[in-house]
Amino acid sequence: MTVHPQQLTPPNGAFEPFDRPPTNNRLLSELPEDAQQRIFPHLELVEIGLGQVICESGTKLRHVYFPLDSIVSLLYVTANGASAEIAVVGCDGMVGVSQYLGGGSTTSRAVVQSQGFAYRLLGQRLMNEFNLFGALFNLLLRYSQAVLTQTAQTAVCNRHHSIEQQLCRWLLLSIDRLPSPILVMTQELIANMLGVRREGVTQAAGNLQKLGIINYRRGHIEVIDRQLLEKTCCECYRVVQAESRRLMPVHRCCSPI
Repeated sequence: MTVHPQQLTPPNGAFEPFDRPPTNNRLLSELPEDAQQRIFPHLELVEIGLGQVICESGTKLRHVYFPLDSIVSLLYVTANGASAEIAVVGCDGMVGVSQYLGGGSTTSRAVVQSQGFAYRLLGQRLMNEFNLFGALFNLLLRYSQAVLTQTAQTAVCNRHHSIEQQLCRWLLLSIDRLPSPILVMTQELIANMLGVRREGVTQAAGNLQKLGIINYRRGHIEVIDRQLLEKTCCECYRVVQAESRRLMPVHRCCSPI
């Protein structure tokens, strides 16, 4: 039986939900058919824009989001406005882990890093399914551990590795969650994600370009030698990927391009 999600039509009618099935998201694709039949009719397809804040720290998220071809960064923002990314979410997962972990809210801000589309679902709908203690329950607990691994490894990387290595890790995690190896991102935004000075990102990106790893121009970063990018990166990316593959099903968006 084919189950279609609801369509949230934008003003210009720019998209159809059937062009972007929920199964393009790893978590939604792994649900058994009976769970899909309960959840998919309540999904809404939404377009999320670059820089859009989905959730502020300390607030309760009414909806959870399942990205398709977009990326959402979870940032910690200090009292003076400085920020650093602690995890990245793409078609491998969801935004709104606090909904089912019981905390209600988190200290992180969820910001769109790469614009695109996502499905959103009322938090209560998610909890109704989660409280059945079935497939979704087990899947989300494993996903939570994968996110915790990414958060912990990001902290280690930011403390002990060079800006160039941090940039390599960030690029690999990002392109793994996109349909192409091209990112639309300014150096200023990257600096905010990594929590470093823009000059450091400029130098690191310049070094990677000289090595023939990336091509950077006018806010577009294209990875042209993934193999060399992985060799230049620290072990943090491999740790995160290995744990994610151990805990979660392999999905097209999480496979190296």
